[in-house]
Amino acid sequence: MTDTAMRTALVLGAGGVTGAGWEIGILRGLAEAGTDLTSADLVLGSSAGAVVGAQVASGTFPLDALYDSQLGAPEGESAARLRFGQIVRYALAVLGSKSAEQYGRKLGRLATAADTVTPEARREVIAGRLGPAVEWPERRLLVTAVDADSGELVAYDKDAGVPLTDAVTASCAIPGVWPVVELAGRRLLDGGIYSTANAHLAAGYRSVVVIAPSAAGSKVIHSPARQAAALAAAGATVELITPDAESRRAFGRNPLDPSRRGPAASAGRAQAAAHARAVAALWAQ
Repeated sequence: MTDTAMRTALVLGAGGVTGAGWEIGILRGLAEAGTDLTSADLVLGSSAGAVVGAQVASGTFPLDALYDSQLGAPEGESAARLRFGQIVRYALAVLGSKSAEQYGRKLGRLATAADTVTPEARREVIAGRLGPAVEWPERRLLVTAVDADSGELVAYDKDAGVPLTDAVTASCAIPGVWPVVELAGRRLLDGGIYSTANAHLAAGYRSVVVIAPSAAGSKVIHSPARQAAALAAAGATVELITPDAESRRAFGRNPLDPSRRGPAASAGRAQAAAHARAVAALWAQ
């Protein structure tokens, strides 16, 4: 890969259906202000960001149409949530882990024991979200997931030999909510488990915009801010965008509630104005 091909990277983080709506709103608002981030040399998506990344990298979704689709009533989608006991197990898994991989293994056991919809039903939902974006684009798209047995972070691209829909379904496999995805000899979980952004995978790109619906981090999970700082220390120019107060209110209490994606998208579009100047300067470098 030439240096020219490693100029710009767009990182889209995890955050449920509300996070996906907000990311699309941010992208729409920035494009209206004059900077279209969908032209990035690298699009890197985790969980919700994997869906949005596949949509925008495919070139089959004009941003205005993609944004408008977030405002209508969601079809074929129902609200889901982590139960209280599962949230407690997540917290205990963090406290009892010394690495992101160990945390991933613990959640792999939780996911394996969970009663969920069938893998086929879940894949159908993701395929519906992707619509015509069913093939890997020529542009470099990375979709992350976590190996349920080793806790290792895995990143798939068009050379990995796996269908895009399956890679995205794996990236969205929230432990305890959705089924483990079996793909290419691995059992896979949500890519947001390792990090809510996985922005470290954009190392080597000169200009990086990280759009992260969740700014969370812990002793074992590197936050988007920590990863953005590491990229900057290595010489990249980085703009990190996380939800402002209005956007957080728009998300509501359940990031897996499709009825909140419209308000989240509208809030993201409005928030984009605060970042437009910095993003334009970064993208023009």
